[in-house]
Amino acid sequence: MTQQLAGHAPAPVTARMENHGNHMLKVAMQTGNDLLARVGSMVAYEGFVQYEPNPPAVRQIAKDWMTGEGAPLMKCSGDGLLYLADYGANVVVLNLNGDGISVNATNLLAFDAHLTWGVERVKGLAKFAGQGLWNTKISGQGWVALTSRGKPIVVDCGGGEDETYVDPDALVAWSPNLKVKGKRSFRAQSLIGRGSGEAYQMAFSGQGIVVVQPSEDSTDRLRVRG
Repeated sequence: MTQQLAGHAPAPVTARMENHGNHMLKVAMQTGNDLLARVGSMVAYEGFVQYEPNPPAVRQIAKDWMTGEGAPLMKCSGDGLLYLADYGANVVVLNLNGDGISVNATNLLAFDAHLTWGVERVKGLAKFAGQGLWNTKISGQGWVALTSRGKPIVVDCGGGEDETYVDPDALVAWSPNLKVKGKRSFRAQSLIGRGSGEAYQMAFSGQGIVVVQPSEDSTDRLRVRG
């Protein structure tokens, strides 16, 4: 039986964060290098790892989240291996090298606690009043793990004049230097969006990337509501 399960054993550690398959994150924990992770995402750990749900530093920053849009976080510290998952969602690992990423709260799984982060209103969407206008911006040198409902696509906006349009329900993350604006369209409703009349899109332009998931389930996404 051991031989039959050998293919599922943990692989040697090669980085701070890495995938174990498509749906699980493996984090190499070290004392002094804490992690912030979604509450309830721990599925297993080895060694000595401690957890502190909703620590003071998180409460101070996350108080700006609107009702229902915050991602409850826990601080993880210690030495060992930590495994995280989010109900079978795909896990995407990013290594920030002094740059940043803007992430929807529902797609944020974990990130290094020393990274600079905060909750901000999404610029360019002022006329779309209501929920869905807040994101978590993370920047610096370190690791970030995102989740996606299915295998995502990463679109390079290319820095040209053309805009990239995304259904808000399928949006995972984007480069924070991109220009963002909202668009309503009756004519595009059969192509983008699952609304009952209008299609809402977010238009991105500039130099950077947009991460899009193959899911438009509004029950686990932050919709932009007009």
